[in-house]
Amino acid sequence: MTDDQKRELGKRAYEKAKKYELDYGCCPQCVLATVQETVGIIDDQTVKASHGLSGGGGLIGEGVCGALSGGLLALSAKYGRDRNNLDKGRYMNNFKKAKDLTERFRGEFGGVTCRELQQQFTGRTFDMWNAAEYKAFDSARGNKCAHATGTVTQWVVEML
Repeated sequence: MTDDQKRELGKRAYEKAKKYELDYGCCPQCVLATVQETVGIIDDQTVKASHGLSGGGGLIGEGVCGALSGGLLALSAKYGRDRNNLDKGRYMNNFKKAKDLTERFRGEFGGVTCRELQQQFTGRTFDMWNAAEYKAFDSARGNKCAHATGTVTQWVVEML
């Protein structure tokens, strides 16, 4: 696939992932479902397993943004170490790609944790386990989380 074809595929993936996030939520699943539909390499079990990574892990905000987590999982699905190769080295190529994605994400969005993005996107953080707070977050963020989800998906598709 040429670089131009990868960019075009990435643009289409951006739109699909953004729509999934706006329609369904759970950014890591939206990234992975879109990568699955666009490029392949992701199975349904991986999409399912990513569910708990949303909202920085368990909706607590302290961990890595779910969209970024989904992107890291997608890269690892292709470049990571297989179970039967645990004793075959560190697979530094995957770590390099993961580092590149994480640094690009930080540069674009001003942080990597869900809370950092909440602050960047809305000027404050939220307790997503409090129904009123979650509703306020959902309103305040607008399409910014969907944009982050689409952006990560686009970058990952172009990296694969």
